[in-house]
Amino acid sequence: MILAEKVALVTGASRGIGAASAILLAHNGAAVAVNYFQSQDAANAVVEKIQAGGGKAFVVKADVRDPEQAAGMVKETEKTLGPVDILVNNASIGFPIKPFMEFTWAEMEAKLTGEIQASFNCCQAVIPGMVSRKYGRIINISSGLSKSPGAGFVAHMTAKAGLDSFTRSLAHEFGPNGITVNTVAPGLTDTDATSFLPQEAKDGYAAHVPLRRIGMPDDVAGAVLFYAADYSRFITGSYLPVDGGSIML
Repeated sequence: MILAEKVALVTGASRGIGAASAILLAHNGAAVAVNYFQSQDAANAVVEKIQAGGGKAFVVKADVRDPEQAAGMVKETEKTLGPVDILVNNASIGFPIKPFMEFTWAEMEAKLTGEIQASFNCCQAVIPGMVSRKYGRIINISSGLSKSPGAGFVAHMTAKAGLDSFTRSLAHEFGPNGITVNTVAPGLTDTDATSFLPQEAKDGYAAHVPLRRIGMPDDVAGAVLFYAADYSRFITGSYLPVDGGSIML
């Protein structure tokens, strides 16, 4: 129970990587706030699974792009579970996949601002408490596409690259306060977000990955757990690809 007596808040935790992370953190002793925006039934199912395993969790709704909702989510978590020790910024911000010349600025702007707003708002809500306690773990979920380009992903790549820089900036500023801030960057992972891809495309990707498969949500959750636990206490500002060796830094 390496996270015993810790409180974790996972955004976008109703499914995929967020759900797997919430469940694994709870399995290792953390009390977990499971955030969702639209998928209430799925979020409830995550909490039920955690509770069935003897863990502690509750559901909290918020659009984390909205500063008031993000702040309210943190206050509700503090009231229900206690001060937030671990923040996992995982909420997914939708984006179109198409050639650059077909984009409008409004489409780009929605992804860029939404991506940074989501983490910005949640970090601003939890960091004051972390500073006062001289302890905090912040994990931002990026993407391997922030380092390696993919056709049609200009909005996603640009937004996630901004999130990577945001992570390093906070790591530098709040390191003296005992807060670590790190990036987990999944490669192609089998989630609802990639369900539109045909199996042939997934198999083709896997054929070029050293470990010869695509990722699973639990693979990414393992990296989240590492950064949430004290095993990583002397690591901050880092970028960890979870992609079977597709990106080697």
